Amino acid sequence: MTVIHSDIPARLDRLPWSRWHWRVVIALGVAWVLDGLEVTLVGSIGGVLERPDTLALTAAQIGWAGSLYVGGAVVGALVFGRLTDRLGRKRLFLATLSVYMLATLATAFSPDFAFFAACRFITGLGIGGEYAAINSAIDELIPARVRGRVNLAINGSFWIGTALGAALSLVLLDPRVLGPVVGWRAGFVLGALLAVAIVLVRRNVPESPRWLLTHGRAAEAQRIIERIEAEVAQQCGTLPAVTGSIAFPAHAAPSLRQVARVLLHRYRRRSVVALALMISQAFFYNAIFFTYALVLTRFHHVPEGRVALYIFPFALGNVLGPLLLGPLFDQVGRRRMIALTYVLSGIGLALTGWAFMQGWLDARSQAWCWSAVFFLASAAASSAYLTVSEVFPLEMRAVAISVFYAVGTGAGGFAAPVLFGMLIETGNRGAVAVGYGIGAALVVFAGLLALRFAVDAERKPLEEVAAPLFASTEQEE
Repeated sequence: MTVIHSDIPARLDRLPWSRWHWRVVIALGVAWVLDGLEVTLVGSIGGVLERPDTLALTAAQIGWAGSLYVGGAVVGALVFGRLTDRLGRKRLFLATLSVYMLATLATAFSPDFAFFAACRFITGLGIGGEYAAINSAIDELIPARVRGRVNLAINGSFWIGTALGAALSLVLLDPRVLGPVVGWRAGFVLGALLAVAIVLVRRNVPESPRWLLTHGRAAEAQRIIERIEAEVAQQCGTLPAVTGSIAFPAHAAPSLRQVARVLLHRYRRRSVVALALMISQAFFYNAIFFTYALVLTRFHHVPEGRVALYIFPFALGNVLGPLLLGPLFDQVGRRRMIALTYVLSGIGLALTGWAFMQGWLDARSQAWCWSAVFFLASAAASSAYLTVSEVFPLEMRAVAISVFYAVGTGAGGFAAPVLFGMLIETGNRGAVAVGYGIGAALVVFAGLLALRFAVDAERKPLEEVAAPLFASTEQEE
């Protein structure tokens, strides 16, 4: 086996923040903006799609469309995650965005539930693949000292897409603009056009030099890091000195058997924590957000054309949480902040569910309660993706992300929209509150588990958090 000794990881980690980093963050981080846009469009137009002059869907069918989107994301993560480790980060974050773009465009032309559901599934394929490819690339390109806050901020940008989707639906569904019959279709067309612009920006993001080293392509990795350093130095001046090098055994992508051994044996404790974090946050979010429009229309009697107004405070809390709390994940530490945000968001959800059951909340007060709860929950959910993406070896990073995203989202995310769709159809506030209670219990348990067993990965190089897979220095837990 060929072993490459390189200082490229240290060279990437010692770079001062620059315009180059901003370009990477914007080009790759838009994946979450697009996901938020997609989910919000469907959530905001849930009432519109029940109209006989649109698709005449039932509440249960809207719930199934949400679950099929999540199901597609699960399959996409598994398929594209494996390919990301084998073929490279760049090829896949271009391919997955293209899948998303075409499926979103097709959604705009849906004639019935079957076609709409199929398009949602394929759109999910692209978004699921994005998670694996993008999280891998971001962690491998961003300096270790700010990896936590940057990762959380990028994951939190989902809610920028949410606000954009809400604004689009509010304008497009207005009878004075396009109206509900045509407006919901135009929203998906605009989402596809945004994806086209991002494809053009992403073409300038380089392949991960770390990934290239593990595949024996040291010369190519060297050329890329030299170009990055030249650009950063031009803006920031003389760069800090480099200390330390890492041994990278050049090897083909690990087999599924090797991946399973690492997850179930070598890093079994990390795997349990990652799984708990992913399942709980997926249930928490998908249960509430995919059916938010139905709660507003059924229980608070909000007109379908004004549902989007109540998403803005919800989105505000979700955006601000990762932005304001993100630096603490690098300063206070991963374990403490993961536990704090998970446990407090669970308590907040339980209290809000109780108030909803008692009839103490109207549409406005419930929106502000969700804003406060998800200020914490957004940082918590983002930290789950951060955890999965940084605590496993580089050679299997994308497939590890995809496995935990697939299992966590499949278990927590697929069931939640269907379950809550059925609970809402009962018209019983107590039944819906029980669902909220389940979500609260899951995140509190996951937070306590993380406090005990999560990895202190703050400010550490990725290779120190988890050594290269085939390095002889790798230790079992």
